[in-house]
Amino acid sequence: MSLISELKWSSEIINPVGKQKVAQQIAAMVKDGDILGVGSGSTVYMALLAIAERIKAEKLNVLAIPTSIEISMFLSKLGIPMTTLYEHTPDWLFDGADEVDPKNSLIKGRGGAMFKEKLLIASSKRSYIIVDDSKIVDKINTNFPIPIEVFPQALLHVEAELKKLGANSIVLRPAKGKDGPVITENNNLILDCYFDAVPDTMERDIKSITGVIESGLFMGFELEILVASNS
Repeated sequence: MSLISELKWSSEIINPVGKQKVAQQIAAMVKDGDILGVGSGSTVYMALLAIAERIKAEKLNVLAIPTSIEISMFLSKLGIPMTTLYEHTPDWLFDGADEVDPKNSLIKGRGGAMFKEKLLIASSKRSYIIVDDSKIVDKINTNFPIPIEVFPQALLHVEAELKKLGANSIVLRPAKGKDGPVITENNNLILDCYFDAVPDTMERDIKSITGVIESGLFMGFELEILVASNS
């Protein structure tokens, strides 16, 4: 057996019953000929399992554009053909999030793929965000820091500029399973930040700092939120 065929989800799946319901809902939406943007997270993984079953049973022609190396490996394992933004734009996308506020602003990026995730959401005609109800918050940046992808040599400059924006906590994200910091798929570093306040201009303000590649703050996108309830 190959490494890809033996690949398993790397962490415990929280609220599997609720996530399975939403995964089946996502899978039911797939139509023959769809180009799918595929995000990250355990619910996305469960949706891929259900989509793969439909593709096999109904002989659907579907192409997927993944946001990360991890998801691309699972697509390969499940036999779901892949494409890129060079050839196609997604008809629709499904992805997870760490926090969602009443304005449908999101925090994403625990997997370090926020640049590709934001690019795919910006490119997609429709975007569905899958969360469990623990991710719904009244105020963004409550339970999760805002991740910011930074060009390594800009680290100290970006830190100083983030403090001017009201960052009260800035942490270089450490890796697990390797020494040193997390390295993103674009070979950059991640700063996890909490701010005194997050105004509507914050995503643009962060992105305007020289050395910032992207942030995990998603504001102003047209999104449909699908909640995997714990009840």
